[in-house]
Amino acid sequence: MRKIIFIFLLFILAITVSACGKKTVSQNTNSSGLVDIATGAADVKIKESAEKNLAIAEARDIYRVKKEQGEDLSAGPCLSNDLIEDWVLDIAHNPRQDVDNEPANQCEAYRNGQAHHFVEFDLDGNLIRAE
Repeated sequence: MRKIIFIFLLFILAITVSACGKKTVSQNTNSSGLVDIATGAADVKIKESAEKNLAIAEARDIYRVKKEQGEDLSAGPCLSNDLIEDWVLDIAHNPRQDVDNEPANQCEAYRNGQAHHFVEFDLDGNLIRAE
């Protein structure tokens, strides 16, 4: 009986040691990826990506509602100065025209620095860019 318990404990010890030696980070992770993980930069990138995706999703909803309400979007209005925190929704030409870069034709919250990111749609509601 002691032999069986001894062998069982050796087996458990071998599994534990084996598991401790395995890499917890993907073999394909490069050194900058490891730095990102160690410093938390990977978490920041994930958060930024999720925030951008949320802003785009919210923008689609707002655009759809404005179109259903029959709002005239031909003048490229700002559809939201508060899409989500720090984001605005603007309509622009695709391809962009010089008029789209004029501050007077951009969302006020973006112009005055209250928002630092934007989603741009064309007149048909297609995503031009989100930054």
